[in-house]
Amino acid sequence: MIRKRILALGAGQGWHANSLREASTSLGCDFEVSDYASLTASFLRGERDIHSEAGALSDFDVILTRTMPASSFERITVRLAMLHEIHDQNSVGSFSEGEDRRLPRVVNPPRSLELAIDKYATLSRVAGLGYSVPETVVTQTREEAFDAFKMLGGDCVIKPVFGGEGRGIMRVTDTELAWYVLSTLDRVDSVFYVQQFKPPGGIDYRLLVIGDEVFGIRRANPDDFRANVASGGECTWLKVAEDHRSMALKISRELGLRYGAVDFLELEGGVPCVIEVNAIPGWKGAQKVAPFSIASRIISSLLSSIDARE
Repeated sequence: MIRKRILALGAGQGWHANSLREASTSLGCDFEVSDYASLTASFLRGERDIHSEAGALSDFDVILTRTMPASSFERITVRLAMLHEIHDQNSVGSFSEGEDRRLPRVVNPPRSLELAIDKYATLSRVAGLGYSVPETVVTQTREEAFDAFKMLGGDCVIKPVFGGEGRGIMRVTDTELAWYVLSTLDRVDSVFYVQQFKPPGGIDYRLLVIGDEVFGIRRANPDDFRANVASGGECTWLKVAEDHRSMALKISRELGLRYGAVDFLELEGGVPCVIEVNAIPGWKGAQKVAPFSIASRIISSLLSSIDARE
């Protein structure tokens, strides 16, 4: 039997990469990691090729996209363009005349990464499906953002449109401070993402989607309105209600995610209010309370996707 080959794009060291590597070994498949900066495309002697430090990408059965590090707009655009090419031809690719090679599936595909990293695009898709989202104004002018802050009650969360792990998120309740924060963001040409704060803060729920499975985690932080683990939140493993499972899968499919996380707040009456969707969620905190290896579930899901194509 030919061993399946998985390539992860992202940092090669660290807890998540090591967990995936160990899971791959236990499940009998090969696992390589390459940095996004090593992606190279060539058009030579009538042949096209995209490769990384781990070799030609067409030699892998599936590519798992992990965190893409900050870089120039030009480099990020080219990396995504290469991923788009691989994904668009993932069933059968003809790189040269008479040559027929299977290309790897990209999980998650580049379009999904583009949508999920953009909080405005994500919120728009989620709201379009009919799910509750916080009262939000997204604008490009400081004056409209300040008007939105006052209109939304003067207790708002101001977020970067791009970003994760709670970085750059501020809860602002003072009018003078709001103007100062918005003025600072204006000087660096930021988009203003102003969202009404939903009390009590410090508690949210994550629905972790792996293929067709959905797992629930409650995150709580008594010292911060941000409940995510990077901000100090602690996790509790939960049984997922059927309506929450359906919501997570529907949102994930809308964004094209095979692996991801839907984060929501629970409003009065138990109504879920979706705050974010993550295309590259970490699971270190969740693993502490999970009854199984999350990395193994991820690798198993990737292997299943390969088998379904053969």
